[in-house]
Amino acid sequence: MKRYMICFGALLLCLLLGFSRESIAQKADTTAHKVRLSPEARADKMSDKLDRRLNLSAQQDKDIHAINTDISRRREQIKANATLPKKDKMQQIKQLEEERNQRFKSVLSADQYKKWNDWEMKKKERLETKMDKRQEKRNK
Repeated sequence: MKRYMICFGALLLCLLLGFSRESIAQKADTTAHKVRLSPEARADKMSDKLDRRLNLSAQQDKDIHAINTDISRRREQIKANATLPKKDKMQQIKQLEEERNQRFKSVLSADQYKKWNDWEMKKKERLETKMDKRQEKRNK
């Protein structure tokens, strides 16, 4: 009887280890294949968020979508350019963001622009906090 209990326990342990290994492998597979959105899809997503948060009119939504599509395409071209040094890419992307700000300013009302600008500032703060935490982990 004791022998059967030991065999049963060993078999149960093997099954549990097999299932846990399989579930870990599945998690790794899902994170490894992160889908990168096309510039148009990225523009659609951003325009939808802005429409929900800022209650855009139909014309504003159309104009914002056109701006986002243009900026997203140009940003993708900069990222794809292998001849540019990383510093130049970052500088050009920063210029694109400034251009987006100016173009948004002409489309949005003052209140909408303020809401959008505040939202962008909060996103930047969260990103900086996240980067600082990563830097601290690396330095430890």
